Amino acid sequence: MTTTTLADPPVLSARRRWTVLAVCALSMFLVGLDTTIVNVGLPEIGRGLDVGTRGLEWVVDAYTVVLASLLTASGALADRFGRRRVFRCGLVVFGVASLACALAPSLGFLVAARAAQGVGASMLSPVALAIVVNAMPDPRERARAIGVWASVFGLSMAAGPVTGGALIAAFGWRSVFWVNAPVIVAALLLVAVFVPESHGQRARRLDLPGQALLTLALCVSVGVLIEGPRIGWASPPALTGYAVIGAATAGFARVELRRSEPLMDLGLFRRPLFTTSTLGAVAVFVALNVTLLLNTFYLQHARGWTAFETGTATLPMALGATLCAPWSGSLVGRLGPRRPLVLAGGFTAAGGLCMVTVGQGTSVLLLLLAHLLIGIGFGFANAPITNTAVGGLPPSRAGVAGAITSTARQVGSAVGIAVAGGLVADVGPAGLAHASRPGWLLVTACGLFLFVVARAARAATPPARKAA
Repeated sequence: MTTTTLADPPVLSARRRWTVLAVCALSMFLVGLDTTIVNVGLPEIGRGLDVGTRGLEWVVDAYTVVLASLLTASGALADRFGRRRVFRCGLVVFGVASLACALAPSLGFLVAARAAQGVGASMLSPVALAIVVNAMPDPRERARAIGVWASVFGLSMAAGPVTGGALIAAFGWRSVFWVNAPVIVAALLLVAVFVPESHGQRARRLDLPGQALLTLALCVSVGVLIEGPRIGWASPPALTGYAVIGAATAGFARVELRRSEPLMDLGLFRRPLFTTSTLGAVAVFVALNVTLLLNTFYLQHARGWTAFETGTATLPMALGATLCAPWSGSLVGRLGPRRPLVLAGGFTAAGGLCMVTVGQGTSVLLLLLAHLLIGIGFGFANAPITNTAVGGLPPSRAGVAGAITSTARQVGSAVGIAVAGGLVADVGPAGLAHASRPGWLLVTACGLFLFVVARAARAATPPARKAA
């Protein structure tokens, strides 16, 4: 098999490099925002389209599962055909799909349009990171840039519920999709002007068997998590799902290990630090999405709050992420990832513990405190996890590593939505608080797992960095 070696990109000025980062960060803000902005509007969507909680889970997970499935393939396409070209294509697909979501007449149409959004978003996430890494040749500058990139993405996830609540209160649930249009237009113009074209050092072939098996494994896994409480965990359909997941996962591993240019470089998982940081990314996004979904249904169904009031209640979360995400990026650039990871784990676990005894009359101040703590933990988490996964690799492998990390985030989002939805899907308003308690224990456990990631990061930190 022949691969094409591509020329190195020209060196950009400092101002141009940071402008490229800003443009990519804007696009990634949009991808992250659409992962969570819909959550706060799920009850309104359910009333508008006359569907129940279990169907609404697919409105969120159709986006995240497709996004997770295609991230690595989109990264390979970008390396081969040009990162800017694929990035612009992703913006167009995302924009058109957003308009389709806004016009959706039924749940099936909306879920399909959300899946199409996921296709477009998959062309943005790993490609944006690869563009940033390619534009920053200096390792220290690259670490700061990755920190900023991850911080913006994390901030967008936390800001989604606040933005969604305000839009729904003013213009209805369809506005959470209409709002994407002006951002897409601005991003397309900025990319055309400021972002240079770049390719991978080697143009990789697409791994279609691996892509099909990965998509099958993820879709069936999430489907079983969502439908398991309804069909029964030991029912024949569930058992069939387990068999399909096992066969697809085994087949994927076998295909990838035998290919010279696999879809997903499983060899990266031989690095304990990379594996731990990838699991950390899953844990962070499980915690965030469990928090957002349980918060939405508890406040709107059990306590009768509006979408705007529910979104406003997440302001402390957005504030914590806003203040701590850039601080975390700075700490990673100066001191390495261990300290921000310890802070992320501590605050996330504390926020989950605040909610494990939640009841019908739980104090609003305790709710706000829990949201603030989880937001601070989320803000501290993204930059060190991304840097830990990507920072120790050569730039030529940054795109693949970034795609795997981004895939892990979206898998965490999908799993978090499915688990939280399974806890509250068939529960009446009076029982929602009690039914959600296992979810808050899961949030706490995810925070504690970040201490494991911090320990692994410390073990891998060079002595000179430790002394600093």
